[in-house]
Amino acid sequence: MPEQHAFLSASSSARWIACPPSAKLNAGTGGKTSDYAIQGTAAHALCEFKLKSALGIPVRDPTGDLDCYDQEMEECAEGYASFVMEQVMKAKETCKDPTVLVEEMLDLSRWIPESFGTADALIIADGTLTIVDMKYGTGIKVEGSSSQLRCYALGSVDKFDGIYDIKNVRMVIYQPRLENISECDMTKDELLEWADNILVPAAKLAFVGEGEFAAGAHCQFCSVKATCRKRTEENLALAKYDFEMPPTLKDEEIEAILPQLDQLVSWASDIKDYALKEALSGKKWSGYKLVAGRSNRKFTNEDAVAQAVTAAGYDPYEKSLLGITAMTSLLGKKKFEELLSSLVDRPQGKPTLVPQSDKRPELNTAADDFKDK
Repeated sequence: MPEQHAFLSASSSARWIACPPSAKLNAGTGGKTSDYAIQGTAAHALCEFKLKSALGIPVRDPTGDLDCYDQEMEECAEGYASFVMEQVMKAKETCKDPTVLVEEMLDLSRWIPESFGTADALIIADGTLTIVDMKYGTGIKVEGSSSQLRCYALGSVDKFDGIYDIKNVRMVIYQPRLENISECDMTKDELLEWADNILVPAAKLAFVGEGEFAAGAHCQFCSVKATCRKRTEENLALAKYDFEMPPTLKDEEIEAILPQLDQLVSWASDIKDYALKEALSGKKWSGYKLVAGRSNRKFTNEDAVAQAVTAAGYDPYEKSLLGITAMTSLLGKKKFEELLSSLVDRPQGKPTLVPQSDKRPELNTAADDFKDK
């Protein structure tokens, strides 16, 4: 798999489309590769192997070379390969010989300066292009309508439209660890209209570091989110409410605050993390100092402790059943479902207030029950 990344990458397009000047600020600030990124890279390598093997394409098994690997990753890769093969079989119902491509390099420079990307799986059949993108992460549920997939769709149309006369694009996110399969269908004309009206203008601004700063959910993966002035201004705008107790606020004021609270909490956390990091590097913040946090006692030599307690006539060990996550890791997801699915219960979670766009069903309240009587 390619390791290089474009300056204006498809994967970060949601951020630089919303906030074009953030691209320049984020350039060259990649820093240390996270454990999540390492895990994702390993999972994609395994997925590529599984899918190519299923398609009968000669390929070397990378398992022994992966930086991280476990039973969950194995099952997710197998599930991904099976899912893509299901899409291939569906395509064969209407097309005798669909084209299937794995880890296909795409040139995106027609719309995004000097940009490129790699599509996990492409299926072209009877005028319809299907893109399947594997997401191994669990942090955010990704939608098939994401700008990243739209960018890949554009690159695919640019590369293959002259050969296959593509009319429709089907974009699919396969995110097994969140049990998320999200699809989005567009006509080629709709995709090109989005590119002309949204993508290209933002890409031109982002490439030269111009445009307006904008804060929002896209800030999550911005490397300068802690010190961004625009984000600070928008979060501090909540100060106009003076943070009075809710009984002193009108309902419409609370409704105006609610959508901003998650971003406010995230921003505050980012500021604290940034300040601590700088302090650890020697920065002195007026009115603050570095101290050792609270810690728990621990044994210096567990073997010696066990021997001493055993010699005194006591049993130093306790035995407890593994939790569901650890048990799933031990058995593997398939074996876990086979042996224990009937013995697992998922109690109702603690009530939480979310936007109407959330797909979870709405709870009945005591007031609702009273209305029904």
